[in-house]
Amino acid sequence: MAHRDTHERLQREALRLFTERGFDEVTVDEIASAAGVSHMTFFRHFPTKESVVLDDPFDPIVGEAVARQPADYTPTQRIVGGIAEAAVDIEDVESVRARVRLAAHHPRLRARIWENNNRTQEVIANALVSTGVGPFHAMVAAGSVLGALTAALMYWAENEGEDLQTCIGMALQQIAGRS
Repeated sequence: MAHRDTHERLQREALRLFTERGFDEVTVDEIASAAGVSHMTFFRHFPTKESVVLDDPFDPIVGEAVARQPADYTPTQRIVGGIAEAAVDIEDVESVRARVRLAAHHPRLRARIWENNNRTQEVIANALVSTGVGPFHAMVAAGSVLGALTAALMYWAENEGEDLQTCIGMALQQIAGRS
């Protein structure tokens, strides 16, 4: 539990400092100090300063949820169902909003969003392939759903009055052809 607490504290303090002073103006040492740990502890939790913002613990959860979807669903339906199932577990919505907003407004972080999406796409495609979907169809379906999901997250992060689950749900419905 202490490991998870330290991880969350580092992320919380980093976001606070980034919001107050700007991403480029904050050092790893300052984040570690604010969280009450050493810079080496910081690097045990996050390989880079960017990863504090872009850390995505949901890839394995999404991959498992996609693999559990009914085999008679299309690849896109399986991904939509898996993401909808996994999205229910998002707890710290305001932290997610702050991270997405910060990444959207910083060129280097915005570019890294797409790197993260590529890793997520691979996890999802591998989950589909492991259940008999062809690699091409798995990658195309994963890419299309993640494109819609990313657009919805960016919209949600910039619009305070919007609900995360509603935006995710609307994006997934649209990609599934239900809206």
